[in-house]
Amino acid sequence: MIDLPPMPAAAITDSAPVQGQFLSREITTKAGTRLYRLYIPGSYDAARRYPLVVMLHGCTQDAENIARGTRFNAAAEEKGVLMAYPEQPAGANPMKCWNWYEPAHQKRDEGEPSIIAAIAREIMSGYSVDHSRVHIAGVSAGAAMALTTAFAYPDLFAAVGIHSGIAPGAATSVAEGMAAMQRGAPLEAKLTVAASQLMGSRARFLPAIVFQGAADRVVNISNARNIVGQLTGLHPNSAAMQPVESKGESGGGYHFTRTVYGKGREVVEAWIVDELGHAWSGGSPEGTYTDSKGPDATREMLTFFLAHCLPGKS
Repeated sequence: MIDLPPMPAAAITDSAPVQGQFLSREITTKAGTRLYRLYIPGSYDAARRYPLVVMLHGCTQDAENIARGTRFNAAAEEKGVLMAYPEQPAGANPMKCWNWYEPAHQKRDEGEPSIIAAIAREIMSGYSVDHSRVHIAGVSAGAAMALTTAFAYPDLFAAVGIHSGIAPGAATSVAEGMAAMQRGAPLEAKLTVAASQLMGSRARFLPAIVFQGAADRVVNISNARNIVGQLTGLHPNSAAMQPVESKGESGGGYHFTRTVYGKGREVVEAWIVDELGHAWSGGSPEGTYTDSKGPDATREMLTFFLAHCLPGKS
């Protein structure tokens, strides 16, 4: 079990726009049963096609908590996007963490990645979804599982958002997971190989946006460097991945460095926020593990997703 420091429960208030629907759903697969929440914007029209974002919560959280804390529903209402929030039950992990560090959950068509992919496909079959614009994101343990799932299903997810995450391939046990969280991967050169193996014959460059707090004492900043190296290493032309860096300050006074690797749609975008700890940058206090002073990770991720689609599709 990967543990996190205790966090008091936030006040429960509903910040979702009233014009949308926030539905409760359940799915059963050979790998297990999971609840999930689905946000449908008020503008939904079955005659149109909508992007879909699958968002994975962190340890001790649930679907409603992460929706409140990130304000993704409000952003999705504004942009016309469907949002799905799979939920990890305590029965699967006592802390409700996604089991990203266990080999049984690090493969295509097995374990938790298969459940998450099944949720996305169920929504795609039941609603008017643009199949070329299905994306996945997560925070902390959810970020590690989101990237694992994106690598396992590169034919399903167009792009991925990682906030305070750990690179797939960094751990295959609880002990290795704890060590990776504190120090990063011991053999960084093997991470891109691990990603390629997970993708198999479907291997491709995967556009991604990465957020990480430099002051995070739960997931060390070295993990963001691992992830960026893993992702850029998938590009067939390493010279095309030269970084372009810019610095800024959020409205809350936090300083950040935004680095873009690549051009056009083939990019990895990394945000390092100096003062940010283990919390969703720019989030709402209505959810746990959030910090409103940082740049708005929700809007930046959604903007990134809306600019990307599966290769070969407009």
